[in-house]
Amino acid sequence: MTALRRVFPPRPVEPARRARKALVGAAAVTACASLAVGCGVIPGTTGGAEDDPVRVMTWAPDHTRATNKPGMPAMAEAYARWINANGGLDGRKLEVVTCNERNDPVSAGNCAREAVKQDVAAVVGSYSQHGRAFMGPLESAGIPYIGGYGLTDEEFSSPLSYPVNGGQPALLAGNGRQLAGVCERVSLVRPDTIAGDSLSKLLDSGLAQDHRGASADIRAPEDGTDYTAQAEQALDRASRGTSDGITAASVSGGKRSGQSRGCVAAALGTRTDTFFDSFRRTEDNYPPVRTASVLGSVDQSLIDRTGGAEGPYEGAYVTGWYPDGSDRRWSKMREVIRAQAFGDNRVDAADAGVQTTWIAFTVLKQAVESLNGDAVTARSLRRTLDQGLRVDTGGLTPMLSWRFDDMLAAGDYPRLVNAGVTFQVVRDGRLVLARKAFVDVEKTLESAR
Repeated sequence: MTALRRVFPPRPVEPARRARKALVGAAAVTACASLAVGCGVIPGTTGGAEDDPVRVMTWAPDHTRATNKPGMPAMAEAYARWINANGGLDGRKLEVVTCNERNDPVSAGNCAREAVKQDVAAVVGSYSQHGRAFMGPLESAGIPYIGGYGLTDEEFSSPLSYPVNGGQPALLAGNGRQLAGVCERVSLVRPDTIAGDSLSKLLDSGLAQDHRGASADIRAPEDGTDYTAQAEQALDRASRGTSDGITAASVSGGKRSGQSRGCVAAALGTRTDTFFDSFRRTEDNYPPVRTASVLGSVDQSLIDRTGGAEGPYEGAYVTGWYPDGSDRRWSKMREVIRAQAFGDNRVDAADAGVQTTWIAFTVLKQAVESLNGDAVTARSLRRTLDQGLRVDTGGLTPMLSWRFDDMLAAGDYPRLVNAGVTFQVVRDGRLVLARKAFVDVEKTLESAR
């Protein structure tokens, strides 16, 4: 992950063109009032703020050699079609501009600058691991970043970011908590990138909650096509060796002796499947180990296409942000996908990116409705979010609110408002909840320093 910036920028002012719009609107009202006739709607213009469309942007990488998330912009477009067919956002048409972030800092910055050029009210439900590249242009223009995927420190430090989940930090810390009760030794295979550098520390913070030792940190190329070497190293460390810093006392004696064994966790995004393919061809040469991952690296669709109950993920421990994809709380999203994205293979209801985009647009909808007909701008959205709007996601997350008092300020993540994760397990080829309630990893994140 990128380095955390400790000094927060002051609240930015709106771009000059927005100020000009306000002046033009005021002038029109004044001119209208000076006439002894009613204004009405002049042909070719809008009749007021309630008629102006709400324009937002959603970005994600597509057609790259690393992680791709085409379902997020596609879900945003499907949401816009659905909401517009049902009266719009509080009567306003929703316009979604999409951008290919390309898993590249230059392209990420270009997407942000295009958002400024398009005069969007917000960037909603997007994915990028290049926080430094995209957050600067958004901060300069005062554009809020609502419901990012949660890969970068900037998403949990910028005052213009409104996260809906705990991001990668919560997933890895939660995965450590989930594995601590069943694994004596843990190997973590993670991307050899800036964003991946803090993942082992986060996993270890969860393991330490149950007095487990540190994991074996195994780096892998994020765009690799074969991970045999990493699979062998992970299996060796998890099944026979010791994790970094683990003590003999932690793997012998006590109630867990004879009940726990080694675990191999992988968090490589869409390359996780490639890793476990190499793992499957290698594992017979080593003692048995359990497997684990996080939502976004493993989901139900991946489990289905790799053999279900007979595939490599059976029995795997998976930490997520949300309920599993078959949960009834996703029924409205599935209904929208059937109606507006039927046959679009990019939009998978089980994909964590698609789910995050859905929740982010849920936030946008309730934020617009809270304005009670006032103009929807970047400034007005920030104001309603900052002043304590409480967003009900229908149980997909805890209640969300971004007032200063609602910030958990967990460790290095001052904008974190939702530290809840779900513990899931692959059972009979289905990803199901291992624990019904959300697990709060706030204190685990505070210890990850």
